[in-house]
Amino acid sequence: MKITFLGATKEVTGSNILIETENEKFLIDCGMFQGSKDLERLNAENFRFNPEEIDFVILSHAHIDHSGRLPKLLKDGFRGKIYTTKPTIDLCEVMLTDSATIQANDIEWENKKRLRAGKPPIEPLYTVKHVEDTLRHFIGNHYDYNITINENIRIRFKDAGHILGSAIVEMWIREKGKELKLVFSGDLGMPDRPIINDPEFINGADYLILESTYGNTVHEPFESSINNLIDVVDKVTTRGGSVIIPSFAVGRTQELIYELNKYYENIDRIVEYRRIPIYIDSPMAVLATKAFMKNSYVFDEEAKALIRSGDNIFEFPNLRYVNTVEESKMLNNVRFPRVIISSSGMATAGRVRHHLKHHLWDPKSAVVFVGYQAEGSLGRILLDGAESVKLLGETIAVNCEIHRMEGFSGHADEPMLLKWVNKMSVKPKKIFLVHGEEEQSEPLSITLRENLGINTEIAELGKTYELIGYEDRLPIEDIAEEQKNEIENEIVDLFLGIDSLEANDKLLEIEKLNAEKYAELKRKLKDINENIMDINLMLGK
Repeated sequence: MKITFLGATKEVTGSNILIETENEKFLIDCGMFQGSKDLERLNAENFRFNPEEIDFVILSHAHIDHSGRLPKLLKDGFRGKIYTTKPTIDLCEVMLTDSATIQANDIEWENKKRLRAGKPPIEPLYTVKHVEDTLRHFIGNHYDYNITINENIRIRFKDAGHILGSAIVEMWIREKGKELKLVFSGDLGMPDRPIINDPEFINGADYLILESTYGNTVHEPFESSINNLIDVVDKVTTRGGSVIIPSFAVGRTQELIYELNKYYENIDRIVEYRRIPIYIDSPMAVLATKAFMKNSYVFDEEAKALIRSGDNIFEFPNLRYVNTVEESKMLNNVRFPRVIISSSGMATAGRVRHHLKHHLWDPKSAVVFVGYQAEGSLGRILLDGAESVKLLGETIAVNCEIHRMEGFSGHADEPMLLKWVNKMSVKPKKIFLVHGEEEQSEPLSITLRENLGINTEIAELGKTYELIGYEDRLPIEDIAEEQKNEIENEIVDLFLGIDSLEANDKLLEIEKLNAEKYAELKRKLKDINENIMDINLMLGK
């Protein structure tokens, strides 16, 4: 079996992995390159494989750097199925449609310039129609359910705790009488984050593909970042300034709304003056928030409890959702203290660039970054201390405060990555590091080798590696598989019976529907998993 890394190598965008067996060719993720212009030019290049020969795709989650080139894949000839989780399909509909719309607008503007220069017009990577066609190829699945692709390949999604629907991908692949277990971590999250569940641990793997975005970083505690954000908002707005927060429309924006909702709904009446306006200026964030509510059955227990109590976790009195361009422009026509949360999260596109243009020069205001900033992005340039930036055709002085709060990160830091690998009772024979710049992935590679004794390599763009299967041995986690599948199927049936219910009703129904039976089945699954781990340890697997 061969594995080739075609993106997210020594960088954090363009996730794309090609796997070839004797009988199959399939992809894990098909993401877009984001950041510098040089990186983004890679999106228009031909794939390094024939899309018509790809049998299927496994998608870890909806973020554009993992899903963004799927419509191009279809446009270029792919006709197979795309396996992912159910919430990921709803988010991909929002994100890929937005991506196509942005491309159409950018191409229209570019072609006007090319026409004046006597150059031929160019086409976008894909259109909204390509997105609609792509969505018809998606196959949605629940976590912890065994999915048989064919007689040689089966997969399972585990909760990665990164964004709604994000998945760790477990793959059992058989070739020439040999089988191996390959695991892709996807983008792993941090524990104790709002709305979504903690990342799940897995029992083991023969080979592991591991993200390394923050492989040499220890995040600030999440609660500290929340408190620091509130302090910045109160300080800046009290002196008459505004706070601009470039934020990813899917995941990070919903987390911010959720935490601000908790803060403002419990604020002391004595400090009522702190209840300043919060504007969500991102049409995609509005649609993504609706997709979140549609899938509230996968929220964590705290979020479910708030919903049960009657709290709309994405609404509070001083929160305003901005939809139209006219409303967005009005925010910059009048000066008053407020918070504007707007995409894109790296400030490379979107309405946030207009807000930055009107506030970067103002010493009373502040910009707060709450997510990863890729090399070459405007966000990274500002964090690196630029005194001025070129923005929307103007040179803008940077006089406002610039803050970075990494405690909001949706990516696991070094301690979490090491803990996640160390929890495996069956350690991989080799780890491939992806999705990280070298200053993050190189120290992590050394630490994994020295502390855990695992052969670790930083994946190279375009490089192909041979993976060796095992002959006549019990594959990891196959013990009691039939019994386990039977129980899993019963659990999945509970979910399938309520898929048509509305958001909050769905959540309430899940908790009422066969609650005792559901709890009993989950306990059985846990017992079986523990037995499997014990047996594997005894066998030395």
